[in-house]
Amino acid sequence: MTSNPAILAGIDTGGTFTDVVVLKDGRLRHCKVLSTPDDPSRAIFEGLDRLGVADRVSLVVHGTTVGTNAVLEGKGAKVAYVTSAGFADVLSLGRQNREHVYQLCQPATPPPVPAEMCLEVTTRITADGDRLAVASDTELIELRERLEQLRPEAVAVNLLFSFLCPAEEQRIARLLGERWFVSLSSEVLPELREYERGIATWLNASVGPIISRYLKKLSSRIPQAGISVMQSSGTTIQAEQAAQQAARLLLSGPAGGLAAARLSGQITGVERLLTFDMGGTSTDVALLEGEIPLSHQCRVGDWPLMIASVDIHTIGAGGGSIARVDAGGLLMVGPESAGAAPGPACYDRGGTLATVTDANLVLGRIPAETLLGGYLPLDKAPAASALDALASQLGCDRLEAARGVIRLANEHMARALRVISVERGHDPRQYTLFSFGGAGGLHACELAELLDMRAVMLPARAGVLSAEGMLASEPGRDLSRAMPGLLAQSPDVELSGPFENLRALAREQLVEEGVAEDEMTFRRQLELRYRGQSATFLLDFEPGEDHTERFHEAHEAACGHRLELPVELVNLRLSARATALVRSAEAIMVTTAEPVQRQVYSADLKKLVPLLERASLAPGFTTAGPAIITEQVATSWLAPGWSLRVDKWGNLLLSRKQ
Repeated sequence: MTSNPAILAGIDTGGTFTDVVVLKDGRLRHCKVLSTPDDPSRAIFEGLDRLGVADRVSLVVHGTTVGTNAVLEGKGAKVAYVTSAGFADVLSLGRQNREHVYQLCQPATPPPVPAEMCLEVTTRITADGDRLAVASDTELIELRERLEQLRPEAVAVNLLFSFLCPAEEQRIARLLGERWFVSLSSEVLPELREYERGIATWLNASVGPIISRYLKKLSSRIPQAGISVMQSSGTTIQAEQAAQQAARLLLSGPAGGLAAARLSGQITGVERLLTFDMGGTSTDVALLEGEIPLSHQCRVGDWPLMIASVDIHTIGAGGGSIARVDAGGLLMVGPESAGAAPGPACYDRGGTLATVTDANLVLGRIPAETLLGGYLPLDKAPAASALDALASQLGCDRLEAARGVIRLANEHMARALRVISVERGHDPRQYTLFSFGGAGGLHACELAELLDMRAVMLPARAGVLSAEGMLASEPGRDLSRAMPGLLAQSPDVELSGPFENLRALAREQLVEEGVAEDEMTFRRQLELRYRGQSATFLLDFEPGEDHTERFHEAHEAACGHRLELPVELVNLRLSARATALVRSAEAIMVTTAEPVQRQVYSADLKKLVPLLERASLAPGFTTAGPAIITEQVATSWLAPGWSLRVDKWGNLLLSRKQ
């Protein structure tokens, strides 16, 4: 770890647990506390206090789900939408995609912004960036008066082709002043596609005030600490700038785990990773080949999000996923979760329905005396009662019901792993399953078997790895600018200027955060497509190279053919990255001479199996399954037919017998 006298903290707020990792004097300490959805800052303070640094921490890097939850639950701020005359219905019309393709009567979907909150101005910009019509000062004053009557909390401004002429949106923002939170499409997403740009601008306006209030509350709890927030792209941004970029935080939660996975891959030399992050509420999977994968085609709930985001596939399957029997008598697991309150039945906090965690406890994969997170005792009796009730509905015994819950949960998660690998042309057998999250180690071996994989890595501190990844993340920005036109008519010299403008903007924002210019690196990319198509490819911009031929080659490699069509330039993209706080990992220190182990009964296997304390396993230690490995923040199951070796960084390397 980097040696730094400051006390740094990485925070990952999940649906069930809030994970806290503290870096002090080059050493890591960590804990889990139950999340407090009504006010996530309470759990964060509790975790910092549990580690004794609540009043001394100097920097907090935080992955937050506050904005995401506001969108998913429809609890965003009241927004007024301002656009060019004739385009007030764009957000309501959408893309006319049908969720149920063969259903003649589609379910009604409420528009993101009610019709009475959609306002128009006469300003009209052409596809060439010229001003066809401009709203008068009198019209804009009337717009402000109308907004005062409607009393929104935020205003989203999305003029037609504003990315080619942002001055008119900026003029509206100046007139509106600071009375409302104002979000401009030319700043949020200066790209083609009116609907997607409007949705991003509305999302930014909707969650911006909420993010702002939350970060102010968090700052008041730890006033001595600087706060940075994880962005959807896996980079960090200071809290002072975060609210204005709220739409870039909507997938911030899962991004920390990928930053930690990338660091682990770089350190160990195992960079082809299929990541599997199983928490209490959901499971996130991704595919890494040395770099964090990004996508510009994500969704948050019902809404498209074209902002650079980590390319993760998420399903509603976690330790708290509820098992039930449907009307046809079939076993179902998830996506509903028991969450932190009441939680799984074994938490003994009022939950009565069987969950995946209860099934693991009944099968003996989680020892009955386990203290979850190091402090929360589990009660096997309520778990057994919940599984008995499920077994009665299924017509089987308790163990058969528990095995069924685990098998079905594993199938759901294996399907997600196939989506991110097989369905994209990648063979899972050529990757290592990188399993983390509090519940990941309990399912890793069986998931690998379902995918015919033979290697699994359970990283050190796997149960809080996403929080640790916050400290391994880089301050950064991902900026774009629409440049529609034929690539052949866009010489390098005409592209270098706009790229330099993006670079200057990214540099300015990072300097405001205290980043030194010599720590910044930049990557320039062209987003290209064949004329008449919508699918695009990203290529690095290298002055002097034949980008047209490189696009043909990339298209042929991905799609199996090339077309005799002109190549269009769609967007310029620039990624700026600075140095991460944590850039290496310490070798583990084991104080015991021999591994600490004892025998516990496995109800699943109906025999005693070794129970190993992970903290006592020295580098080079090996063993064969079955076995249970326990630690403060996670439990792992080494299945029969698998062997384990500990590397010098404390990672558990699992191998499947041939």
